[in-house]
Amino acid sequence: MDFGFGLPPDSKRRTGVVVFVDRFSKMVHLAAVPVEVIVVQTARLFVDMVFKHHGMPLDIVSDRDPRFTARFWQEVFIRLGTQLSMSTADHPQTDGRTERVNRVLGDLLKSYAHSFQQWSDCLRMSEFAINNSVHALTGQTLFYMNAMRHPRLPSMLGKMASS
Repeated sequence: MDFGFGLPPDSKRRTGVVVFVDRFSKMVHLAAVPVEVIVVQTARLFVDMVFKHHGMPLDIVSDRDPRFTARFWQEVFIRLGTQLSMSTADHPQTDGRTERVNRVLGDLLKSYAHSFQQWSDCLRMSEFAINNSVHALTGQTLFYMNAMRHPRLPSMLGKMASS
């Protein structure tokens, strides 16, 4: 779980993205957030975007961002039976996946910029593109690792890709 800020404000004054990465499947979930995002909003995004797809994890690795170290999160995790682990440079679960997602997302947002009015409009397509890419370690897409099936694509998209 990580935040990235510094994007130009969209129509809802959001300048950042919260990035959730499932450790097993490597599946990515993205949401636009304002710089003043509060822990309650982040918790709601976590439930809406992560829990519904992956269930409750045993632990969550995050950096030491105050948004994650707040007492509220500590209470949420205690009540849910989940542990919040703060990452350090030598943390074994810190494999750099979230940082790689942030770099890829930056590239995707730049490449989609000409097709969308604002960066937040292309987050869903960016998430789809990341999750439909083949992971080097598994040789499978992140969708496949999560659901054991590939997502259906519009037939027109398949024809365009093959021509």
